[in-house]
Amino acid sequence: MKAAASSSRGSHPGYGRMFAPGELTVGLFLPLWPYAGDMAGLRGHTEVVQQADRGGFAAAWVRDVPLADPSFGDVGQVYDPWTALTWLAAHTSRISLAAGSVIFPLRHPIDLAKQAASVDHLSGGRLVLGAASGDRPVEFPAYGLDHATRGVRYREAVDAFRGLLDAERSGGAHLLPKPVHGRIPLLVTGSSQQSPDWIAEHADGWLVYPGATATAEGPRALGNKIGAWRELVPGREFRPVVTNEWIDLDEDPGYPPTPLRGGFVLRTGTEGLRELLGRWKAAGVNHGALGIQHGRRPAAEVVAQLTEEVVPHFPALTATAPAAPAW
Repeated sequence: MKAAASSSRGSHPGYGRMFAPGELTVGLFLPLWPYAGDMAGLRGHTEVVQQADRGGFAAAWVRDVPLADPSFGDVGQVYDPWTALTWLAAHTSRISLAAGSVIFPLRHPIDLAKQAASVDHLSGGRLVLGAASGDRPVEFPAYGLDHATRGVRYREAVDAFRGLLDAERSGGAHLLPKPVHGRIPLLVTGSSQQSPDWIAEHADGWLVYPGATATAEGPRALGNKIGAWRELVPGREFRPVVTNEWIDLDEDPGYPPTPLRGGFVLRTGTEGLRELLGRWKAAGVNHGALGIQHGRRPAAEVVAQLTEEVVPHFPALTATAPAAPAW
């Protein structure tokens, strides 16, 4: 079963475009500019993601924020992640479609599996699914759930999700469609209330927070964390690691990396960004997802500069060609 899982990950177009041992690729986190109280203000994302698709970005990332909590502030990309992924599947052709991340304890596993397999088929096998336990306590009572039980619910949801999509375990009433390439890659987000051993055993990859990024010490600490986790992976099999950073890209390529908003946002030129991505790569990170919604410049302008000055240094990987969409 382990070998079969490894084989199906390697043949998956979305996974193969993003991940390989010793390599780092670059993705783009949505939203590309923030919601400011008017849905009309979100228009135009599609064209910029298409620009990223043509420009060689490895992945476009969507987020799952069911309820806008005024005390939390960040409302994500507003749209439901499955709806957004389906829209992007219809309007792009190569870029991997990634969720960072769907909140597994809030959803029924049947719905999760049905939605994920459907997007996987409609995109030709480009879905890479981040799974989180949920960090917004207000959402759980709204669903009639206890926030304190999310760790147990997470483990149960992951196991049920995998079982529903496993063709070998189909019997009686079963779920269709099955994944295009046998398995949908599942990235555990943070700890998700689980032990490092459990994550190493069950995850197809790990989505971790980068820590301090403006100095060399942050990536070194991240590298130690990644190395310790990879020691726990059964058989030392390759499992990719993903991290992310919110950037305010300066027009000047030489603008030095400067933390803003208490380190939440990094203002930098492309030279400093390439240096950071290089340190991530040396630390064992395989994909860096960049968020640009907190920047000062138009998203299309930033994506164009990233395409020209950053992406060629960390290009998307050659992968199995996406299958034809199901419809």
